Amino acid sequence: MQNETYESNDSLEIIYTYTRAQALEDGVLIDVSDTAREAGFKCPVALTSAAYADCVEWQAGDHQDEKGRLWDVLNMCRIYARRSDQPMMFFPVCRVPRGGGKARDTRLKSVIGPGDHFEMVITIMLPLED
Repeated sequence: MQNETYESNDSLEIIYTYTRAQALEDGVLIDVSDTAREAGFKCPVALTSAAYADCVEWQAGDHQDEKGRLWDVLNMCRIYARRSDQPMMFFPVCRVPRGGGKARDTRLKSVIGPGDHFEMVITIMLPLED
């Protein structure tokens, strides 16, 4: 193997940034902080749009309650978070799939990390999302 040396550059140029605020504004993240506070969370919580669509979102006539589904996701996250000492964890949610059928378990991932101003925030997502 060949060793390469790189000169240190005191000023690094940032090529691109995408903030949490921009992701919320764009709909990439869905802010559920108000309901999360009711469920016992003490920091802002957002779901990725994919996790929201899969486990929360429901249309009229689908015989499900979107608020109830969100409550289920947040409560399962809170229960498993109390058992974990890691900033990232997986937790199960039982939900009826779109189009109906028998309820089945799915997994979601929760990540605690810094927000745009280094405040603690929680993001809930599908297992393969970053």
